[in-house]
Amino acid sequence: MIRVLLDVSSPALRAGLRALLSSDKTIKVVASPDSMDDEAEADVVITSASTASVSSLEEGPVSAATLFLSDGPVNVRERRRFPHVWGILPADASAEELTAAVHALSQGLIVGAPALLFESENGPLERGPLTERESEVLGLLAKGLANKQIAVELGISDHTVKFHVSSIYQKLGVTNRTEAVREGLRGGWIAL
Repeated sequence: MIRVLLDVSSPALRAGLRALLSSDKTIKVVASPDSMDDEAEADVVITSASTASVSSLEEGPVSAATLFLSDGPVNVRERRRFPHVWGILPADASAEELTAAVHALSQGLIVGAPALLFESENGPLERGPLTERESEVLGLLAKGLANKQIAVELGISDHTVKFHVSSIYQKLGVTNRTEAVREGLRGGWIAL
């Protein structure tokens, strides 16, 4: 059972989120902002990106992942400093997107709409230890493409793809595609 805290100021939005989440029997809404003592028991906290300050979230429980609902891009570099997992979705996200995000966050993944996740007022998100081409290859690995399919997609040779995959494994300290994708998602270098 995934326990979700709805930390939103609007009672109407809170009721709507509760209704959307109720369609998934593995998700339980455990509290509201009025009973913040229960926050330590939550696996995922859903909040508004416009009302959540970085300092208040840094002081919050590190065991709960945070899902931001936003109408526009947020400062991603600021959010990456959080000591816990987080994600961002548009405020008008569908029930399927919302439940999928809650499940992914509860598993330790960073999730979000690419337009919200990769734009910030300070420019594009840093790609970490990976080159631009390695990030492209990792993104295609995340889509489940085989080396030959990646080669066709990027217009490079199969051998070059193998070289990039090997380099990704080394830089991320992993031994297979699944681990590479997981680390790419956790690091915020790719989005599904």
